[in-house]
Parts: sequence; structure tokens; C-alpha cells
Amino acid sequence: MKVLVYVETKEGTPVQGSLELLTGAKELGETYAVAVEDKDAAEKAAALGAKVIVLKTGDASEDAQTAALESYIKEVQPELVLFSGTQLGKDLAPRLAQRFGAGCVTDVTVIEQGENGLEFVRPAYGGTVLERLAVSGPVQFATVRSGSFTKPEAAEGSVEEKEAPVDADALKAKVVDAAKEIAEAVDLEGADVIVTGGLCMGDAENFKLVEELAALLGGVVGASRPAIEEGWASRAHQVGQSGKIVAPKLYIACGVSGAMQHVSGIMGSKYIVAINKDEAASIFDIADVGIVVFPEYLIFPIGGHSRIKETVYRWHIRFRRQVCIT
Repeated sequence: MKVLVYVETKEGTPVQGSLELLTGAKELGETYAVAVEDKDAAEKAAALGAKVIVLKTGDASEDAQTAALESYIKEVQPELVLFSGTQLGKDLAPRLAQRFGAGCVTDVTVIEQGENGLEFVRPAYGGTVLERLAVSGPVQFATVRSGSFTKPEAAEGSVEEKEAPVDADALKAKVVDAAKEIAEAVDLEGADVIVTGGLCMGDAENFKLVEELAALLGGVVGASRPAIEEGWASRAHQVGQSGKIVAPKLYIACGVSGAMQHVSGIMGSKYIVAINKDEAASIFDIADVGIVVFPEYLIFPIGGHSRIKETVYRWHIRFRRQVCIT
């Protein structure tokens, strides 16, 4: 089986989810990798054993990438094309699927060979169930959640540039400007540690505690949709179905109630710590460690993480599950 991986890039670096796809593709068959315009990022992917073709289009817009990828797919004729489950990946994959009259499965977490060909597993109904899908046709397209595969080990690869001129008629839209908030660089999908604040943080001043803890851990700040709507963080930080789907090694939810739309976006996390004033909050149902907070007390929360040594809050806690206190 030929599997083509689209290596998505951002400012000279391949996104984490794209690198993970290289591992998944190797498990399925003969792997091809393609990037558009960004040779520096392609070289970093090649350092992990990938043989990357860089399509030189002269334009990195989504219209140009779609046209260039369409031509390259026709040339290589893969049976499966994989994209990371990012905003760009979820835009390019269905565009290309439509041009090939093919099916497109999104939000995939598992890909495996079944009795009748490839089968895709993804969460459905807000993450409450998993569905298994099979798509017919000579080529199939899929977007894959970050964290579904491991990042490959360092190995020898290669980079080759290929001219891929795009017809001017294919360029339907042009980005002339981007709002600063939208352009803010927040790599939630690739983060190992995410500290998220929700509406129960109370106000913008308290939300700064989330930012301080994230900085202490070398992590990234996340936010629930209600916190975003309050203006405590930009939409680039939003976690959940309507924001970013994440899969960090450590996810700390502070003042997040655990609405299904949010929970379904964090189910790939390796370890979840939930802190909330409401002991009946739904977030505790999926947390590995639950901390119930009451004001005016002194605590040392969240043990077991080597980078937290003396984090102290004026909270009293009740541990609902196993936890080590440092």
C-alpha cells in the first residue's frame, strides 16, 4: 500500500501531528511524504527518516497547496493520503477528496487493516462512543488527531525539491492581512504540557494563575470556550471540539466544568489533573487526579511532576484519586 503523508509546516518547523503520521504510515505500507514550499521544515522531517518531496509553487496559500497536491497525488497514485487534524489539514483533506470523488474521514485516532481493507476509528457523539468506518475507492483521505501515533526516531532521510507551478486560475482567494489575535502562535497540538483555565477561575486576574503555572511547567496555556468569551484569553488558546483537539502528556484543567464539547477535545491526553470547586463537576469523571478546592487554605497540589517543587496555593484540597504530595 502506498501512503502519502502531507507534512504541514509552520515557520520552518513541521507540526507535531505531521511527524507522528510518518510512524503511522510506515506501519501501513510504503511511505511518501510531501511538503509545500518550506524546505527547512522538510529537512527536519527528513532527520526522522522521511523522504520528503518539497513542492515549489511560489505560493503557500491553501488554493495553491490544493492544486499542487492534486497534481502530485495523480503522479504518485497513493491509496491513502494522511493529514494532521489541524485547521489546515481539515481544510485541505476534504477539498482534495472532492476533486478525486473520494471519501474523507476526519478526527481519526486509529487506522488498521480490516477484512475488507482499511478501517478508521474515530470518536463520535462528543466522544461518548467510538465508530469504525471503512471507505471505498482507489484513494482515501483522512485527518488524524495529534497523539494518535508516536513521533519517529531519528534516522536518515532525504529532501528533494520539485517544481509545481500553479495556474493563476486556481487561486480563488488571497490573504491580504491577518488579525493579531488570530495570528498568535499557540502550539496546543504539539504541546507536552497544557494548563487550561475555565469559567470557574472567576475573573481575568485569577486566570493569570493559569498562565503562571503553565510558565512554571514550560507548558502552553489553554482555555475553555466560556473563558474565551469572557476575554481572558484569545481564541488561539481554545481547547475542545470548537477549538483545538489536544493530546499532551500532562493536561491540567483549572476551573473547567467538563462539558462534553471540551472533554472530547482532551481525551487523547496521557494524564489529566482536574481542579475545581464543584466536587460533582463532570471533569472529575475522566481525570486521573481530582482536586476539590475550597478558599482560605494552604496546599501543595499536584505531586509526581518533577518540575513542580514548591507550587503553593491558598486552597484546601480533597483528593478524589491517587496523588503524591511533594
